[in-house]
Amino acid sequence: MSKGGKPIWPKIPSGFVRAVLAGHSALGLAFAALIYLVCFSGTVAVFAEEFHRWEQPAAPQMTAIAPAALQTAVEGAIAQYGKAEHIFISLPTDGAPRLSLYVDREDGDLELFADGQGRLTGPAPTPWTDFMTTLHIYLHLPRSWGIFVVGLTGVALLSSLISGVFSHPRVFRDAFHLRWGGSKRLQEADLHNRISVWALPFHVTIALTGALLGLTTIIAGVLALALFQGDVGRAYDLFLPPAPQDDPRAAPIARVDAALAQVARMSPQAVPTYVVMEHPGERGQSVQVLAGAPGRLSAGETYVFDGAGRPLTEAPMGGETLGAQIIQAIGQLHFGWFGGWPIKLVYAVLGAGLTVVTSSGVAIWLARRRDKGRPAPMWERIWIATVWSQPLAFGVSAALSFVPAIPPLASWAVVTLLALGTAFVWTAPAAISRRLRLASALSLGVAVITHMAVWRGEAADPVAWITNAVAILLAAGLVLSVWPRAARPLGAPSPAPAE
Repeated sequence: MSKGGKPIWPKIPSGFVRAVLAGHSALGLAFAALIYLVCFSGTVAVFAEEFHRWEQPAAPQMTAIAPAALQTAVEGAIAQYGKAEHIFISLPTDGAPRLSLYVDREDGDLELFADGQGRLTGPAPTPWTDFMTTLHIYLHLPRSWGIFVVGLTGVALLSSLISGVFSHPRVFRDAFHLRWGGSKRLQEADLHNRISVWALPFHVTIALTGALLGLTTIIAGVLALALFQGDVGRAYDLFLPPAPQDDPRAAPIARVDAALAQVARMSPQAVPTYVVMEHPGERGQSVQVLAGAPGRLSAGETYVFDGAGRPLTEAPMGGETLGAQIIQAIGQLHFGWFGGWPIKLVYAVLGAGLTVVTSSGVAIWLARRRDKGRPAPMWERIWIATVWSQPLAFGVSAALSFVPAIPPLASWAVVTLLALGTAFVWTAPAAISRRLRLASALSLGVAVITHMAVWRGEAADPVAWITNAVAILLAAGLVLSVWPRAARPLGAPSPAPAE
């Protein structure tokens, strides 16, 4: 394509392209498995609210809760289960129409639900949702280290996206060019490049926000050096509510109802969605209320109160400056937890595309090595086992999450290792792919059957039934993906033997 005899697209030196392509390959390979795991788990984590409802489909449903009923639930939790360090309360919303209390205690944490009158329904754990979200956020490593590693993975993904664009000068010009019917490697390369370009704004947004969320410690350190002579505490004070004064002497339980009433008076349009109680029952206790405003992307503003419900700050945290609003919006933008079902579905499709891009990039590199006479058959098998280990491990861990003695993290780790072990047992990547896909379909079916057996006659939440139906559809899709074709086009090459 040219204009006036000159190419519209600038000529990029071939040496630069080769150097960037080499860097792109090296970066992708170095972080390949981590990037794939983070992308895959992140796509699933978009539906964290739905999986939370799937695990406890008999929880009382409500669209709102009266402040007095919330106070009853809090006091009942402390009276029944003893002193708590913190209580995290998720208020009813359209996406999660239930009242959930997460009680942080020294001898173990509890998750409770309550009805519209504040009556507790007893411990109601959601181990698989907790496992899945924790895997994505910090990989079940020590929290600060895990978040840092995930942040570095976001940086690696962002760098791979940028270097991928620069290493393919024609990537935008050929955005709709697909070479079907030729070699499989060229088809996969075209699909890899096309998905990368079509969803590039989404991919960059996810990688950038993930890096920012994961590297908050470094960002706070830089701000401290630049603005506060190295005082990290003052840097965090820009974004976090004030910490309560440590006074462990006994006091009446904090008035959550009074705090909510104050929020209603201070900001009539604000919609409270989350409450954090710090050291309830102590003189140093405080209540933090997160309340969102209609039409805003940010998670909301934080209102801070003392035990009697008196404001501790002159204005809510999170809405005073553009920078604070951006910080509040990063998490929402990264996970797609805004805009309801339509946004979540878009994020799921685009997230699946990003997962395909990360997995196909390594497959293309391995195929290119094979075409150049330098095959790495063992790594081909290991990579295909890595890719299909996660659908299987997620399905098995979900099915076994209903067995209290088997933590989802343990079952996920064991199944992942067993799936990787198939690379050393089966000799053909096609056989590994086919068998792990079938096993993944079976695990999804078992998870659905187990869920229906456990909650037989009690699953009142329609989202649980929708989740089961989607799981069955995914299982059917996996089975169809390995179903033998009835016939091949005339002249098509015969498939390679499975073993």
